[in-house]
Amino acid sequence: MMTKSYSGPVKAVIFDWAGTTVDHGSLAPVRVLQQVFAKRGVPISEEEARHDMGVLKKDHIRKILFGPNVLARWRAAVGHEPTEADVESLFASFVPLQLECLVKYSAVIDGVAGTVARIRKRGIKIGSTTGYTRAMLDMILRPAAAQGYHPDCAITPDDVGGGRPHPWMIFANAIRLQVEPLEAIVKVGDTSVDIEEGLRAGVWTIGVARTGNMIGLSAEEFAVLAPAEQATRLKNARIALCAAGAHEVVDAVADCEAALDAIEARIGKGECP
Repeated sequence: MMTKSYSGPVKAVIFDWAGTTVDHGSLAPVRVLQQVFAKRGVPISEEEARHDMGVLKKDHIRKILFGPNVLARWRAAVGHEPTEADVESLFASFVPLQLECLVKYSAVIDGVAGTVARIRKRGIKIGSTTGYTRAMLDMILRPAAAQGYHPDCAITPDDVGGGRPHPWMIFANAIRLQVEPLEAIVKVGDTSVDIEEGLRAGVWTIGVARTGNMIGLSAEEFAVLAPAEQATRLKNARIALCAAGAHEVVDAVADCEAALDAIEARIGKGECP
């Protein structure tokens, strides 16, 4: 059967949360993960905490715990091999601390609200996915709305039975937003697993380099870096997101309108994600 490829405009943009639309540098989960492991006598580095950022937080803890370096430190400190019961225990410790921390790190990133408003004027619907649980995301929704950012749809792994890199949250967004085909959707996020989520779903992807996990600094921390250091870190973040398969890469959501134009031009030429 012959099918005609989609050649229309972008109909929906699905944004990540931490590091993409809120919490410049994706600081909240890193600080709490380090705190939870340190309380067990197994300190972890910021790099270890960030390595698998973007997946469901229980899965994130599992990946950290069973990584070879942390596993060895756990064995030395705790006296036994880590188990799934340890994952559950760490996650149980993580949840209340993360809920407490989220309000502090819920600031909408500069330029997000205005950019999303302009995108909406193009007739584009706004969705979102996250690695946070429903309870965690609910802590962010109201403060974000008060700062001018409120997506039309906010899906968590709890809502679909699993998180990234599975594409199910994107499929749920498409259903709730009533948008098809998938080729008319763009996923925007700051981690490699955001990009993988989009690619698995068959949608276009935009990687966010400066405000998220790839650089991992607050706006103020990034601003005080020497220009050469800023350029180096941005270059490395862009390379990592391109290597993950991002169709376009921007510094921040505030820059994504030109990337949407580029994607629409590619669609017009007959390209598919």
